[in-house]
Amino acid sequence: MKLAVVGGGSTYTPELIDGFARLRDTLPIEELVLVDPAADRLELVSGLARRIFAKQDHAGRITTTTDLDAGVADADAVLLQLRVGGQAARNQDETWPLECGCVGQETTGAGGLAKALRTVPVVLDIAERVRRTNPDAWIIDFTNPVGIVTRALLQAGHKAVGLCNVAIGFQRKFARLLEVEPGQVHLDHVGLNHLSWELGVRLGGPDGENVLPKLLAEHGDAIADDLRMPRKLVDRLGVVPSYYLRYFYAHDEVVKELGTKPSRAAEVAAMEKELLEMYGDPALDEKPELLAKRGGAFYSEAAVDLAASLLGDGGSPVQVVNTYNNGTLPFLADDAVIEVQARVGRDGATPLAVPALDPLYAGLIANVTAYEDLALEAAVRGGRDRVFKALLAHPLIGQFDYAEGLTDRLIAHNREHLAWA
Repeated sequence: MKLAVVGGGSTYTPELIDGFARLRDTLPIEELVLVDPAADRLELVSGLARRIFAKQDHAGRITTTTDLDAGVADADAVLLQLRVGGQAARNQDETWPLECGCVGQETTGAGGLAKALRTVPVVLDIAERVRRTNPDAWIIDFTNPVGIVTRALLQAGHKAVGLCNVAIGFQRKFARLLEVEPGQVHLDHVGLNHLSWELGVRLGGPDGENVLPKLLAEHGDAIADDLRMPRKLVDRLGVVPSYYLRYFYAHDEVVKELGTKPSRAAEVAAMEKELLEMYGDPALDEKPELLAKRGGAFYSEAAVDLAASLLGDGGSPVQVVNTYNNGTLPFLADDAVIEVQARVGRDGATPLAVPALDPLYAGLIANVTAYEDLALEAAVRGGRDRVFKALLAHPLIGQFDYAEGLTDRLIAHNREHLAWA
């Protein structure tokens, strides 16, 4: 089995490598190709990757290339984990929206739209080259904004599934609180990427006992603290919202908070510099503890599980993924991309049935999906008016003056990445 990782020079990659090494029985990789235009980062990351494989007695071969076509040739699956513009672009996404009184974040609001506009054309070009080189390869997208990027891939006819680590993070957290193995915890996870709720926590499988009320009663304070939301809100909802819902449920508070400290991008950039120095140490043969602060916890386990299911029989039959709605949420179009539990196999992902949703959740999902429709249109076709309409439609913006100001700032800060600007 051959896998290619586009964006293989990322500081995330050792997390992925560690998972591949530990879970080699689930996903028996013979060759792993790290693809990245940054040859200097590739050298540092691949050196550590080979040492991790060697320490854990993984027989697979790790190769590197800056040539995308060569890297994806004959790959059974291609993982996308790229960031167009790097942390510098992310830093802009997290700062200029604050000038208009709107949240600055890399995957939602105006910053999320900027990232989509930069990313979708690049990902579609990569996917077309994968299809020309190797039309049977699965594309696993971990590149944000995952929902919009996955929809772009699917609408262009690619074999693609989107992946996020939010659900597996909740699964692991709840398993610790319940003192059970993670595989025993099944989530009633419903929504969109970075706009989701855990409506139930079941033991043993999709039809198991719902222990979410027990979790909230016994561990509500800890869960609320992790979400950085009030306990009384979590109790009133009776569900566990994704921590990204804080941008919606406490928008003004978050804006004030973000204006008083360095951006997350600045923090991550400093971490990346330190991590790359560590990766260059020939004595280091495991992922460093600092990597846990970089983000992407449990990404490797989720990626291994998904790839194993798409390529064979090694993965879990039911996983949380991003895929076409196809009637699962009846208030959305079939070609909307949702994030839910799905049966995953060689033919792709098929969402499990979801009970009727409370309007509190369905309304926000419908609103953000409408924004994503317009965001994808702007990313594919370009144009100031399309950008403005997407911003006006976003529930975190929604006012003419804000949308006008944000449109001008978005274009000004991203002109080098926008072919039409």
